[in-house]
Amino acid sequence: MKYDLVIFDLDGTLLNTIGDLAASVDYVMRSRNLPEHTDAEYRQMVGGGIKRLVERALPEHLSGDDAYVEECVAQFRRYYVDNIDRHTVPYEGMSALLSRLCDEGVKVAVASNKFQHGTDRLVSKFFGDIAFVAVEGNREGAPLKPDPQIVHNILRKASVGASRVVMVGDSGIDIRTAAAAGIDAIGVAWGFRFADELYAAGATSVVTDARELEALLFA
Repeated sequence: MKYDLVIFDLDGTLLNTIGDLAASVDYVMRSRNLPEHTDAEYRQMVGGGIKRLVERALPEHLSGDDAYVEECVAQFRRYYVDNIDRHTVPYEGMSALLSRLCDEGVKVAVASNKFQHGTDRLVSKFFGDIAFVAVEGNREGAPLKPDPQIVHNILRKASVGASRVVMVGDSGIDIRTAAAAGIDAIGVAWGFRFADELYAAGATSVVTDARELEALLFA
């Protein structure tokens, strides 16, 4: 095995969360008589944390109003926390892959731009039997990916050198995060983005399903 640690993005990589994210933003939009969006549109908005998602969903004349955006973020968070797992499901094959990695002695971790409480809750519900060495979400004052701090935090907790680590993610943000941290990256094309974005961000490997990912990791 080439790697001692595999770091996974959460939304769009381990879990398909777009239904609950979309429903929560639409709830905010609807309550304010603002236009809602399709799941396909939301797939292009997610990845930069809640605030960026809300800013992208709002009409342009409101997205620059910081106070208004913060009101919407707070409203989104309240609704999303109560409805975080209504539609969310793991992507096919990912639970089994995580289990095999652990069985083979490979450490696994999560690095997400989702707020920490939401990250912990979803990981606990869907992957509660997996012994992650770290589950890192966004905390107050912490930079979001593609800043590499989240990866550095995980490397310290796992006590693994960067040359033995790979990050798996569905967006250009994940690929750039890995590059900034000096670790390898594998893009997945089943999430919220497309392969061309992953390649444009510098990905050298993009897989289309969990079987391909498993084969690449254990090659």
